[in-house]
Amino acid sequence: MRISHVVENLNRGGLERVVIDLARAQAAAGHDCQVVCLFEAGSLAPELLSHGIRVIACGKRDGADLRAILRLRRALTSQRTEVLHSHNGTPHYYARVAALGLGLRRVVNTRHGMGDSSPASRREWLFRQSMRWTDAAVAVSAAAGRRLTDTGLVPAHKLHVLPNGIHAGDFRQRDPQLRAQLAASLGLAPDTQLVGFVGRLNWAKDLGTMVDAFARVHAQRKDVALVLAGEGSERGAVEAAIAQAGIGDRVFLLGDRNDIPQLLPAFSMFAMSSISEGYSIALLEACACALPIVATRVGGNAEIVADGVNGLVVPPRDPEALAAAMVSLLDDPQRAADMGHAGRAWLLANSTFEVMASRYLDVYAHGRT
Repeated sequence: MRISHVVENLNRGGLERVVIDLARAQAAAGHDCQVVCLFEAGSLAPELLSHGIRVIACGKRDGADLRAILRLRRALTSQRTEVLHSHNGTPHYYARVAALGLGLRRVVNTRHGMGDSSPASRREWLFRQSMRWTDAAVAVSAAAGRRLTDTGLVPAHKLHVLPNGIHAGDFRQRDPQLRAQLAASLGLAPDTQLVGFVGRLNWAKDLGTMVDAFARVHAQRKDVALVLAGEGSERGAVEAAIAQAGIGDRVFLLGDRNDIPQLLPAFSMFAMSSISEGYSIALLEACACALPIVATRVGGNAEIVADGVNGLVVPPRDPEALAAAMVSLLDDPQRAADMGHAGRAWLLANSTFEVMASRYLDVYAHGRT
């Protein structure tokens, strides 16, 4: 098959990781695969280029941009695309317009999150209209699927729920020796417990609540530090929250990292304070590393973290509950270890990349999941 993935860009993130892994696997299986970026190519584009996979940037400007549509159409025409697979809302309606009259075999869209906060927004109206000429819509969690159908964005008969998957073999289980090494590199005592987070520093992650919760944890236990890996528009706000809480010597902002499989096993646990999630790649990676998890009950989080089994699930925007969950796992290391092992076992049985990739090929070919 000749497959075109259409995304906003290939900057670091969970959606982008899924697209890159899919494109690489599809190309390795003999399909002609390319990735078209509506805006810039992004920092992860060289990974695909190094494997001989085309990456085309359309350079979209703010507002409606006819030139971006024409560039996208040229990319589809040049490849003679058979399967158009767009990711999220804006790339989808741009791709659908660009592909008019090209006689594609199949048009598929994946929404990687919960959708716009306002289903009545202009962007969601455009997405809803584009669904008329779309063969299949994929939600990455049951919760996201319900939202898409309940708000009328996607007709129920076109919807498939297809959770994300990861290459579990890329991740090793948590290792106290690695934790000691990371702690020492941060200027901490080797026996310091490290609460970790990986993700974009944006509004959806609600890291102000994370900082507030960690300040409460640190008031009870002095042997703990918070490690945040990622970059984003909210970095300044996070730094301000840390300073206001007076915990600057116990919170570490590592910035954008390309060594997440090596970093995660050094954490004692993984914590997530998000107020919106689809089906978090970061949580799957934490499961792969046998990390106990504390996460908020939003989106697909509770489909990954079974409360009391492989982690603890708490309400969003509740720093007191988030802190209490962290402390309970820090105070009971055996329970935390058991939860981590349960999470890895669940991942291997349910959310590997191989399962996800196979199901996408079924959607491309037959519309089945």
